[in-house]
Amino acid sequence: MAETQNEAFALRVEDGVGWITLNRPDQINAINDAIRHGVPAALRQFDADPAVRVIAIHGAGPRGFCAGADIKETRGPETPIQSRTRLRRNAWIESFDTISKPIVAALHGFCMGGGLEIALACDVRIAAPDTVFALPEVNLGLIPGGGGTQLLPRLIGLGPALDILMFGDRFNAQEALRLGVVSRLTSSAETLLEETTALVQRLAAKPPTALAYVKEAARGGSQLSLAAGLDIERNLFALLQDSAERREAAAAFREKRAPNFDDL
Repeated sequence: MAETQNEAFALRVEDGVGWITLNRPDQINAINDAIRHGVPAALRQFDADPAVRVIAIHGAGPRGFCAGADIKETRGPETPIQSRTRLRRNAWIESFDTISKPIVAALHGFCMGGGLEIALACDVRIAAPDTVFALPEVNLGLIPGGGGTQLLPRLIGLGPALDILMFGDRFNAQEALRLGVVSRLTSSAETLLEETTALVQRLAAKPPTALAYVKEAARGGSQLSLAAGLDIERNLFALLQDSAERREAAAAFREKRAPNFDDL
């Protein structure tokens, strides 16, 4: 197991999973510039690492995954034009969409504002029963600035998303599951990492190219017409037809054994 750590996040690779831990528990892992710059770099590092099949993100400490942007972080005076230029230059949330490998978010406690936006940028969201969600920016005279107004409607539909965005209310894990904000709940907060580890290791054991292509087809096609999306699906399906991974998966099925994709 390789591990690196700094004041904002920690990285480790274990059993085919690249773990990113938001590591500011005293601030409920609030997002600062170190996270904005470091997490995209970590995602690219794991995406390029053949030892990593799946990427998982979680927050350190018992209080929550991430409470949003760090309001204590200070900058010098900016004009609106300067602020817009800075935000466009550091459009870090888009980095999630450039990663070919599955990204799984393990959520607990507070998952609010920018923390929820990080989760929405991932492919799969698993939540502990104690997780509390919100995009409360409108109550502060703002709107979400890390993708919330775009990612949430694409995930759960415009009507439910507007309700969350316009009221800014908190909602619990059971409501998040009902709405489709998360896809799974763990049995308890204490077992979040244990259950998430079991799930991501299941993904890590699957054919990696097929995982990458199903992600590419679903994410890419969701922004296109049905006809264009079906073209993407057919093209990627054809590429996999005679792949080494497909042959190994078929052989393992016939021989009633676990497939081995490590040396392909």
